[in-house]
Order: sequence, then structure tokens, then C-alpha cells
Amino acid sequence: MTLFSSSALSFNKYPSVALNSESRSWIVITQLAGLRRYCQDGKVVVLKKGDATLIDSGKPWSSDCPGDCARLYLRVPRSLMQSRVRLNEIPVAQRISGDSGLGPVLFHLSTSMYRQAGKLTRDEGTAAIEAYLRALAACFGTIRRVPESANRGMELTSVILQYIDAHLTETTLGPADIAMALGLSVRHVHRLFSRQGSTVADWIRSQRLRHCRKDLADPYLRTKSITEIAFFWGFNDSAHFSRAFKQEFGTCPRLFRSRIESGLQIPVDVHQDRNLLKLFATREMNAN
Repeated sequence: MTLFSSSALSFNKYPSVALNSESRSWIVITQLAGLRRYCQDGKVVVLKKGDATLIDSGKPWSSDCPGDCARLYLRVPRSLMQSRVRLNEIPVAQRISGDSGLGPVLFHLSTSMYRQAGKLTRDEGTAAIEAYLRALAACFGTIRRVPESANRGMELTSVILQYIDAHLTETTLGPADIAMALGLSVRHVHRLFSRQGSTVADWIRSQRLRHCRKDLADPYLRTKSITEIAFFWGFNDSAHFSRAFKQEFGTCPRLFRSRIESGLQIPVDVHQDRNLLKLFATREMNAN
């Protein structure tokens, strides 16, 4: 694990090994300070303190930052990464948020391993890496399949909502994708949401809008355009996004961001403090 720190700096990296080389590795990047952008395979991710992402050393990538920043690089051999993160395609330049889910746990493990590296025995170091890679795999939504006939209450709802949250940035996310990933029927996914008086599409749109609202209010992302933020979270039409945002929050995204930048008070996000899983589970029990 290596610590890098710098002032404003941009660079392009080109692979020194072939894609099928045993020396090919994945780089797990943990942002310690500042704001930094990483680009690979046409994907762009901006990390702030606590966030993490993956880069494939076997393909070209680039990075830049507007000011002082620091980050940790952990190089994991390709074979080890593939055996622990069991996905058909390991996602590159995808943000693992340090603010929610397992993101804070991953950040704590990464920084702890760096601080304690010189004090760990070989066995202790191996155990630490194994724990870290298990947490990393879980952050990418490696969710166990759930039989359709079982866990119809809170557990099944929790798994579905976790899957949606982990894949919000994918424009193709929908009932069919969710059903296939979790071993459910599309009809069952629709039925679960209909019991809550919602649809899958409405739920996905609502969660994407919440994330967009949060990013628009983030001073570290002020250089990102409204369209860039909207498209990052899975929207593919800026006019549709603007209408949906205004309908959800009572103001257009441009005016919302302007108020933030002017230091004016903004309406509280009424969705933010609501225990959505508890709400879904209560309605599920009542429906049964």
C-alpha cells in the first residue's frame, strides 16, 4: 500500500503489461484528502475524502485534481481480485461512497492497514487483506441470490433496496435487471413495490434525485455541471431530469444550486431522515 500526496496535478497512465499478463493488477484507490478525478474506459469518477474506486492497471487511465490531495493505492494481483470480487466484470472508475453502507468500513480498514503495515505479522497481514477484499466485494453489490418463495418481509426488501442503491449509476437499471440479479421473477419485484403504493421506476428515480440533490449541494463538486451530475446518477435526458427534480423538490436544479452557492437556506430534504426500509417493511407486514 502506497501513500501519494500532491498539489494540483494531472497525469495519464499507460499499461506496461499485457491484459493477459500475470503481472496485471487492480489498484484500489482510497481518497484521504482533497478532491480528485479518475477516468478509465470512458467512465469518470470524482472522489472526496473517504471515497474509494478501482482502476485496472492493464488499461490506460488518467487522473487530475484542482488542488492539494492525498490518496492510498493498494495493488491487488488480478487473480486474487477476481477470486474475491466474483463479478463477471469488475467495475472501474465507480465511486464507493465513504458516507454510507460499507464505504466507511472500507475506508477504516484501508487507513488502518496503512498505519499498522509495519507492525503486522505475515499471517496478520494476510487476514487484514482478506477482510478488506470481502468488504470491497460487498461494496460492489455482490449480493446472494434469494429464493422467490422465502424471506418476503424485511430481509427480501432489504436485499432489493441494497441492490438498487449499489447500481443507481447504471442507466439500464430496472425490474428485469433486479430480478435476474437476485433470482426473482419480474412479476414478484413489481408485486413487492405495488404493495407499497409505488413502482420500481418511481423508487429508482426518487433515489437518483436524492443523490443528485446531495451532489449539487456539495461544494467539492461545484466544477461538475448539472448535466454531468445527473448523467452520473443514471439520467440520460437533462430536460427530463430538470422536470423530475422540480417536481420532487419544488425548485429547478439550477436555482437550487444557485441558492446553495449564495449561502441561502434551502428546504430540508424530507426524504433524508426517513427510515425507508422500516417504512417498506411495515407496509409489507400490514399487506400480509
